[in-house]
Amino acid sequence: MMTKVPFDAMSGVAVALLACVLSVSAAAQDASPWQHGNHSAVRLLAGSRSGAVLLGGVAFQLEPGWKTYWRTPGDSGVPPRFDFSKSDNIDAVTVLWPAPSKFPDGAGGHSLGYRDQVVLPLRIAAKNADKPITLRATITYAVCAKLCIPAEATIELPFVSVASTEDSALAAALDTVPKPARIGDPNPLTIRDVKRKGETAVTIDVVTASPKEDVNLFVEGPTPDWALPIPTRLSRAPRGVKRFSFKLDGLPPNAKPEGAALKLTLVGGKQAYEYNVNLD
Repeated sequence: MMTKVPFDAMSGVAVALLACVLSVSAAAQDASPWQHGNHSAVRLLAGSRSGAVLLGGVAFQLEPGWKTYWRTPGDSGVPPRFDFSKSDNIDAVTVLWPAPSKFPDGAGGHSLGYRDQVVLPLRIAAKNADKPITLRATITYAVCAKLCIPAEATIELPFVSVASTEDSALAAALDTVPKPARIGDPNPLTIRDVKRKGETAVTIDVVTASPKEDVNLFVEGPTPDWALPIPTRLSRAPRGVKRFSFKLDGLPPNAKPEGAALKLTLVGGKQAYEYNVNLD
């Protein structure tokens, strides 16, 4: 038996199918195809097209057991590098870094980075908000399990959507980026004090509203050639305080620690904060 469908219903079906096609098309426009490499895949994400400052992202997917690195890789590893110079109508791109995890590097130390999947948000400044924008990226990175393997991807993506289908994913990624803070801020997790101990060490006191919470602290120097060690937690500390310490090792030749601008990243549970301090 043949069922006749009224023309109005057919129009409704056509509209629904067209909406579905347009939705898939919009989703395709807001993310580049995955580019597969060694045990990983990378793609670009485009946020909504509005104003001269846009939000984008670099998404990494990693095979089980594999990881990639934070901007400071820790005791071993290679940080990702980005070249956006071939982009169209883009003045500057700032890479924002979600809080990393710490994991054994297999050589007695620890590395800092990401497992499974991560989106690095991008803050993109357009030259002219009224002209077409295309982000082009060459990304070099390393993926590691027991051994590290180099990988590279060259990707491009235009920003075309007034309301991007990737906005929620980019907003979620932005929430994982450590928030700016100052020493002593009344946050649930905060650095209370930073002291230089003698000529060769620094101690940092951390307080948290959840004393049983696992807390990590990472330190970076004023330039990438400062290779400061990952702070270790001391067994002795005042009540209610988690005390960390690191040695002033790995300084570039002729660099002095006095007055050095350090970046401290404090991570605990779903909270992460970033502090800029100057050593006494």
